[in-house]
Amino acid sequence: MCHVIVTCRSMLWTLLSIVVAFAELIAFMSADWLIGKAKTRGSAEPAEPNEPSGPSEPYHPTLGIYNRCIRNPGVLHVPQETLCGPYAENFSEIASGFWQATAIFLAFGIFILCIVALVSVFTMCVQSIMKKSIFNVCGLLQGIAGLFLILGLILYPAGWGCQKAIAYCGHYASAYKPGDCSLGWAFYTAIGGTVLTFICAIFSAQAEIATSSDKVQEEIEEGKNLICLL
Repeated sequence: MCHVIVTCRSMLWTLLSIVVAFAELIAFMSADWLIGKAKTRGSAEPAEPNEPSGPSEPYHPTLGIYNRCIRNPGVLHVPQETLCGPYAENFSEIASGFWQATAIFLAFGIFILCIVALVSVFTMCVQSIMKKSIFNVCGLLQGIAGLFLILGLILYPAGWGCQKAIAYCGHYASAYKPGDCSLGWAFYTAIGGTVLTFICAIFSAQAEIATSSDKVQEEIEEGKNLICLL
């Protein structure tokens, strides 16, 4: 018989696990890892023949692990717009070998986090698997995912010396030196998600304690199928 056990600590762990998985996935897919130096159409792109002359508003192109965002120069009666998409059609076209390694490590870490986030939803009804606490198993997987994420984030700045990064960040860009670029929100989100991943791994033990407490066992012995505790 399935006993639905809901506690504050287990629900908090579940919510954090889902948030971490989504945060890392969104960061990985974003192009806002590096924010390039400001460009204008006058300095970067020629004006169209029928387009009014004059300085255009500067913008900052952005570069991700496998994608980028640039400004469409626009023509007469057609407004400028930001175009985002992958610059690499396949894995081998990613700008740097270090970024390829980053993509692999982040992908493995995010895959594990997504699996844990999916499993965490069912921990209200299933608290053990093969006689082992599902919280402890998920916590171990989150710790492993965190290690993959750390490796990816350490290798990522080593790729700042590639030609793609230099085109966005200037000739002073090199490994671990972003040159004229600044770090975008995606990089900081990935770091924050990594920290939260280890917090989730630690907090999973508290969720396991909460769902196997004496109070929960008493409720089960009383024949209750839905158990809600603070």
